[in-house]
Amino acid sequence: MKPPYLQRRYLVSFSSHRLPHIFTDVLVIGGGAAGLRSAIEAANHGQVIVLSKGPKLESNTYYAQGGMAAVIDPADSLEDHIDDTLRTGIEINDKKIVEQCIRSAPQCVEELRDWGVQFDTDGDNLRLGREGGHNASRIVHALGDATGRAIEENLFAKAEATPDIKIFDECFALDLLTDPPEGGGDARCVGAITYHPKHGMQIIQAKVVILAAGGAGMIWRETSNPSGATGDAIAMVFRAGGQLGDMEMMQFHPTTLYIAGSTRSLVSEAVRGEGAYLVNRNGERFMPDYHEMAELAPRDVVSRAILDYMGKTGTNKVYLDVRKIGAKRFAKRFPSIFQKCCDFDIDLDTELIPVHPAAHYMIGGAWVDSCGRTSIAGLLACGEAACTGLHGANRLASNSLTEALVYGKITGQTAAEELEKTGGKFTPRAIDWTVEHSTRTELDLSDIRNSLRSVMWRNTGIVRDAQHLTETLEIIEFWGRYVLDKEFFNDPRGWEIQNMLTAAWVIVQGAILRTETRGVHHRKDYPETDPNWARHLLMTRTPAELIVE
Repeated sequence: MKPPYLQRRYLVSFSSHRLPHIFTDVLVIGGGAAGLRSAIEAANHGQVIVLSKGPKLESNTYYAQGGMAAVIDPADSLEDHIDDTLRTGIEINDKKIVEQCIRSAPQCVEELRDWGVQFDTDGDNLRLGREGGHNASRIVHALGDATGRAIEENLFAKAEATPDIKIFDECFALDLLTDPPEGGGDARCVGAITYHPKHGMQIIQAKVVILAAGGAGMIWRETSNPSGATGDAIAMVFRAGGQLGDMEMMQFHPTTLYIAGSTRSLVSEAVRGEGAYLVNRNGERFMPDYHEMAELAPRDVVSRAILDYMGKTGTNKVYLDVRKIGAKRFAKRFPSIFQKCCDFDIDLDTELIPVHPAAHYMIGGAWVDSCGRTSIAGLLACGEAACTGLHGANRLASNSLTEALVYGKITGQTAAEELEKTGGKFTPRAIDWTVEHSTRTELDLSDIRNSLRSVMWRNTGIVRDAQHLTETLEIIEFWGRYVLDKEFFNDPRGWEIQNMLTAAWVIVQGAILRTETRGVHHRKDYPETDPNWARHLLMTRTPAELIVE
């Protein structure tokens, strides 16, 4: 029996000539930094609609505590930033992409400053921090530990003030609409099927679609991501027959605030950059035993070290010691984290911050070229929804906001070029899709969601092996037979679970196939890095099979 994830093209039954249509030049799916920056650029050349899945400003960008990595200090160099990125990515970064992004980063910082983002300063100069994997201080921050919020609010305000941009918030994109309907070959993306609680199902038809729908952290039990990061972009591209790259590469952040019963809150790597130590409950450091860079080693190293140390000591958390920084200085530098610690009555002058690793950043995504083009004509992608090859097997700290701004702009420019090629309105053939009625038992969706997140954390988390990965795949395929066969879900919660299952299935497939350890992908049964695997892993769905390259 073929897995349900190969058979399902659309999540709902529909007939395109019976649904209400909205027309635009460019449709941007995702309201984070990458989506908004691409929309602002594309609006110079046509009308743009931006879909935000949740309320305004709700995105991974908004919660980003780290800053933007860019060479600002004259004592630093672009070559050193490039080298740090390549070294951290463990030989599978695309060097041309790395050079393109790093060389464009300083200009992006200046552009944001011109638009009104108030980056933190020391006197007349930008304040530059250091984070894991960097050999120089080159991280710019805003509002201390709220850089993402400052950038998101600025871009959102600019987009709202742009006459040719309309923002639809709380509008869920179910699927990319392709003509012909089965994807692949000469298929072209012509828009998306959407759902709004007030307006119901609609088709938004566009000459160009930009996918910037963010990450997938909610697929794991422990995550720093907001609740909306459910792998929707991954699932939409996969169902449409688009090529996905490096799906096994999820980066786990070493430090999230670990309080039983509460959601995980990020504790920025910049805290360690300011001098905080990782310690046990007795205040004893352990990272120097694992890596020469200790607390400032790359994130994959620190995450595995914490997991290993917890296993050896029989504990479920470690601690950050910020006492030498002092509560007063900490509050000024990291106001959001300070407030979160205060909410749990943690006295930073005398107490330690309990922390635990968590799923943080999806390196894999829609495989794109240097201009943001995917394998599907008419579909572009940027930000965390895309896989550019910039990060390789491990993202260098604070390169993500940089990537979002650099490639958001580039993708917006590519959309303008595509508009010129498209010319007049593109009219697709009528597209119909019917989900056959299922008589199988209905499973409890909340239970499936929680169980999926738990099994992904246990078996496809920081450390993996063939036995547990294979078991996970079998479990996800079983659930899929009882969840992917249904068409009656009429709210985003149900569609999210279908997307989470689909994305998880692809992630586990990639983790099984890459029989080595490289960066964030650590195989206990293949502990060495294999030179034969110094390449990207690309996957594409057809109705008959999963194509792997």
